[in-house]
Amino acid sequence: MSTFAIALGLSLLAGVGGLLVASSILLFTDSMRSRLVPWLVSYAVGAMLGAAMLAVLPETMKMLPPGRVFATLLGGILLFFVLEKLVLWRHCHVNDCEVHDGSVLPIVVGDAFHNFVDGAVIAAAVMTSVPLGVSTAVAVVAHEIPQEVGNFAILLHGGYSRSRALVLNVFSAGASAIGAMAAFVAFDIVPRATPYFLVLAAASFLYIAMSDLIPGLHRGRTNAGSLRQILLIAAGIATVLVL
Repeated sequence: MSTFAIALGLSLLAGVGGLLVASSILLFTDSMRSRLVPWLVSYAVGAMLGAAMLAVLPETMKMLPPGRVFATLLGGILLFFVLEKLVLWRHCHVNDCEVHDGSVLPIVVGDAFHNFVDGAVIAAAVMTSVPLGVSTAVAVVAHEIPQEVGNFAILLHGGYSRSRALVLNVFSAGASAIGAMAAFVAFDIVPRATPYFLVLAAASFLYIAMSDLIPGLHRGRTNAGSLRQILLIAAGIATVLVL
């Protein structure tokens, strides 16, 4: 199987596969979903931290000097901070998101942009090595599922039917394949940009995990659920290690 086919397949799996799992979760009761989403977020934290620190960054340090890697990483984190300030990179996992405020257009456009970038990230990782691409895709899917649950919930809360919400999200999920194809063309023309793009991908994983996801897990009291969060974070990291 060609590298392009693998990248395209993993990108579609991340976009459409995560969407289908998220849509099935919405069939659960509200109480069950409120318990399940934090579990998914916990696993996503581990997968994203593991992919960034144990897979992507070590691979880029084979291609770039450490100083350049960490300078790019710092620049990427600041970039995502600015994007979040501009409400272009905010992630919500509930229907009462104070940032999107129930608006449909920012959700659909933002999700399409996010899926486009995810597809490009997966393609860049596959072009570097297939195992790196698989690890990156796992981290993307792990985060995509709770994010899509939140997007679905906001659309339904805004009065959209399940079928219409699904169609809108399918269109935005398809942007992952476009991102993968665009990355193949771009990095074939400018291959030296690939490691820098991968460092930016690691920056996005770290920023989302530590800025958006972990603070949500700290809400509430310390109880048995906290131990479950720790175990699921460890499971996400272990998944990357195994791959």
